[in-house]
Amino acid sequence: MSEDRREPEERRRSDVRLRIEELREQIRHHQYRYYVEDDPEVSDAEYDELVRELEKLETEFPEFVTPDSPTQRVGGQVSELFAPVEHRTPMLSLDNAFTWDELSEWGRRVERAVGRAGDFVCELKIDGVAVALTYEDGRYIRGATRGDGYTGEDITANIRTVGGAPMRLRGEHSGVLEVRGEVYLPVKAFEEMNRELQEAGGRAFANPRNAAAGSLRQKDPGVTARRPLRLWVHGLGWADGRRFSRHSEALDHLREAGLPVNPDNAVLDSLEEVFAFCEKWQEGRHDVDYEIDGVVVKVDQISLQEELGATAKAPRWAIAYKFPPEERTTLLRGIFTHTGRTGKVTPFAQLEPVFVGGVTVTTATLHNESEVARKDVRPGDHVIVRRAGDVIPEVVGPVMQKRKRGARRWKFPKECPSCGTPLVREESEADWRCPNREGCPSQNIEWLFHFAGRGAMDIEHLGYKTGMALMDRGWVADPADVYFITEEQLAELPGFKEKSIGNLLGAIEGSKDRPIWRLLVGLNIRHVGTTVARMLTRAFPSTERLAAAKMEEIEAVEGIGPEIARSVHEWFRRPESKRLLKKLRKAGVRMEDPEPGGPTPDGPLAGKRVVLTGGLESMSRDEATKAAEAAGARVTSSVSKSTDFVVAGTDPGSKYDKAVSLGVEIIDEEEFRRRLGL
Repeated sequence: MSEDRREPEERRRSDVRLRIEELREQIRHHQYRYYVEDDPEVSDAEYDELVRELEKLETEFPEFVTPDSPTQRVGGQVSELFAPVEHRTPMLSLDNAFTWDELSEWGRRVERAVGRAGDFVCELKIDGVAVALTYEDGRYIRGATRGDGYTGEDITANIRTVGGAPMRLRGEHSGVLEVRGEVYLPVKAFEEMNRELQEAGGRAFANPRNAAAGSLRQKDPGVTARRPLRLWVHGLGWADGRRFSRHSEALDHLREAGLPVNPDNAVLDSLEEVFAFCEKWQEGRHDVDYEIDGVVVKVDQISLQEELGATAKAPRWAIAYKFPPEERTTLLRGIFTHTGRTGKVTPFAQLEPVFVGGVTVTTATLHNESEVARKDVRPGDHVIVRRAGDVIPEVVGPVMQKRKRGARRWKFPKECPSCGTPLVREESEADWRCPNREGCPSQNIEWLFHFAGRGAMDIEHLGYKTGMALMDRGWVADPADVYFITEEQLAELPGFKEKSIGNLLGAIEGSKDRPIWRLLVGLNIRHVGTTVARMLTRAFPSTERLAAAKMEEIEAVEGIGPEIARSVHEWFRRPESKRLLKKLRKAGVRMEDPEPGGPTPDGPLAGKRVVLTGGLESMSRDEATKAAEAAGARVTSSVSKSTDFVVAGTDPGSKYDKAVSLGVEIIDEEEFRRRLGL
């Protein structure tokens, strides 16, 4: 290939790799918001689009696939609130089909793999929280969430309060029986609960799924008991001494044992019948008193399931047919903009209230200026509103037949709606931003709320209302000022008495000793979410070391791309960032993590500097790191002349190439285990 042809191809590959890194970070962030925070920021449909784009790019460029990619994992994350529980067999995710063609293609893959299609079990896909219940000799002993599919959270006490979950099975049972199911909140109960929360001045839940997740993952089981949760069981995870020939037979057994199995399940013998079942329930999705977002289709014969097997994240013998988002038409009263914590200015639609996807919608996102222009929606239009994925409403487009003559195109403002600063937009971006990082009220309150949130410094009792009151009085200009708030100042705020003052001051004080990855998330650095923050703090366990790092050193961290590295490097060099860190240090906020316990002086790898690259089959990256450190080694993130050896797993990255160029020893997983003494 000539030089002039090679350069565009290399540039394209570089762009693809960057996009893959961006997609992975976004997906991991949204997985955390969905599975751990129970507070998703995007719709299921938008999330699915990100995953499908990543899958497409990884299929086209398989050399960029890594073992820790979201496409290779089930997708959850284990919370730190509950004790971990390892599942006997993985609680895998499901692949999705959105059309008849995709469902048919899945059926053809099944038939090609096993020589025949078999029968199918169709189950309503409950929009709730996946759980595993374990019984020993017929008695309930443990409940757990799915977590990351391999390790979940121990919610044994909370499951005891769930309606329909028996504490003792009917009939005679011996050994261990683990069942899989979905905890949900009935729609009517959800509406009543939200009404009571709003009357009490509390924050309403966005949808029944969020309400179920928030209710189930309470530290106090008494709170869970007051929520009318229910359970549907849809399968077996483990059964001592019992084999079933069909999935439907196993469900019958569970029903006879007193477990709640959905009566609307069906056993069908063709994909045409399956699709008719899907269409029926797509039309009748509100005929039941619980949220459903699709139909799960499973091969019935267990022998065929075993023959088909599974990928790392999903069984090949099952698929979820997802219903399309619901749509309604309403009046677009006006288009307005809001400035977020990073300065991004987002347009949104103010709507005539419309009931869509089970809730009344009054506002909907319009994403950015380009999207408004592409959809050509104008104030006064009748517009189609979709509650995409049954979570976040969005405007699909105008109903052109109803547009009034003379309706004018909406123009994006040139100034920040909060502070009036002229907006800026980089050539490579679709978003306009307010550059007034310190003086923009909207950015400041959004930043403060983010800093105090559960995903960052977790300062309980510091919400929007309190944050705005502190800022309005000039006591707080940035998050660091929170640590200098006094009891006397809080006493001046409406509604603050001795107990509430003590609660907030106690929460502020307690947040000072959070791990620094949480501080890093709270600092509002672009592209730095939970996953990136953890990666960075493993390599640089103090803000001082991260601030002193060169950009190429940051980029050398596993999983960190050039755009993220540039953003972090630039943030730490801004004068206002340095002032903020100085204030946080003065306030006594923890700025470094304790160094690991140090190498074992007499371990088999004592004094060795080791680098890990690629995926390992017998252990995770964290497990390999801990094993090497326990053996006396120091595990580093980048290869240098002082590196003793590199452990290369499947699909090793640039560290492998650098080790070759420097002449550093490279060993495989088997040799690594031998040196560990395993």
